[in-house]
Amino acid sequence: MASILVGDSGVLMKRMGVGLGLWLALSGAWAQQVWKCEVAGKVVFSDKPCPQSGQPVPGRSLQPNVVDAIKPEVVDAAMGRAPAASVPALSSPPGNACPGDGELRGMETRANSTTLGDAERQFMQDEVRRARQCRSGQGRYREADWDISREAQAAQTQISDRVRDTARQRAEAMHSAADPDEGDRIARRRLAEERLARRQQQAAQRGQNPAASIPVR
Repeated sequence: MASILVGDSGVLMKRMGVGLGLWLALSGAWAQQVWKCEVAGKVVFSDKPCPQSGQPVPGRSLQPNVVDAIKPEVVDAAMGRAPAASVPALSSPPGNACPGDGELRGMETRANSTTLGDAERQFMQDEVRRARQCRSGQGRYREADWDISREAQAAQTQISDRVRDTARQRAEAMHSAADPDEGDRIARRRLAEERLARRQQQAAQRGQNPAASIPVR
């Protein structure tokens, strides 16, 4: 008889334990707002407001199976989100922003235009070379840098010499900051141009023909 009572007590204790666990689970669900959401035609429960359509659910109307349904991993799977543990870390800063294939082809076409002067055509050809260098990984360019280049390219068809020269200088300053190697090349070319200008001025004063320009390699 005693053994029967002990057995009954054990069963009773197990039932009480299950009941207590269920009560605690439901209590945890009631302690937070639960939302009934519609995701991809399916109904899911979440502890966060629905991204699209849905409505809050009174805590005491939840059934035991709903308690499991609002677990974060279940909600993430239903909504197509990656589990928190597998969310990738922030990626490193992107590399060079460079002109695309279509823009580069347009630059090449304009660089060969016979309507441009020598200085303007040389600048356009330099921009094509710089764009290719960027695409090969040289320098550190941003999209805003190429906006400066695009403005300078467009300015090469302007009538005003001052507008064309100022735009070229601004673009070359941008390239010098983004690409030290190109900055050194620009500085050497300017030095060569200054020397040529002085020789031309001296030759003009002496009534002689100026020497031909030697491009910087």
